[in-house]
Amino acid sequence: MSTSPRRRQLLDAALHVIADDGLRGLTHRAVDRRAGLPEGSCSAYWRTRAALHGALTEYVAQSLLGDVDELAERLRTECEGDEESIDAALSLFLHWLDQRELLVARLELSMAATRDSGLAALLADHRSRLVTLVEGIMATSGKGYARDRAETLVASYDGVLLAALLRPPASRREFLTRSLELLGEQLGGEPAA
Repeated sequence: MSTSPRRRQLLDAALHVIADDGLRGLTHRAVDRRAGLPEGSCSAYWRTRAALHGALTEYVAQSLLGDVDELAERLRTECEGDEESIDAALSLFLHWLDQRELLVARLELSMAATRDSGLAALLADHRSRLVTLVEGIMATSGKGYARDRAETLVASYDGVLLAALLRPPASRREFLTRSLELLGEQLGGEPAA
């Protein structure tokens, strides 16, 4: 996906529109207004609503995958032991919660994907890549791992992020820390026979 400055400006504006008005409020005009650009700017790049949704889905997924890639590298090169690994994951989750628009957009687009096979295919591809990344992280940790464990961990993290998003900001760190520790304990050991 091209990430020209204008496209990035429009996609960032779209994130804010979704966070404020939901997916229903995501129109080309609303994006133009939010970006402070002349009417027709957004539709010059994405002619249809479906094209805008697809571009935004790709943008959000790539951003999140990039962050997880960085986490994987940090875990490989900087973290020793479970406590440092949990701190690294906690740092990433808090970063995502600070970027509320990104998480809300992902959640909105995920719900839309239940009714849109094109979005569902895009998200399935990105989720598969995310699960593969998490599986790699688990493999390098020296603990038991398997694809189904990585899939379960990704699904669990989705739920934890949603629950944290609904909490008051002051209680998020403690909730995330406890949740990450519990997930690590439950999913980090050897697979059952």
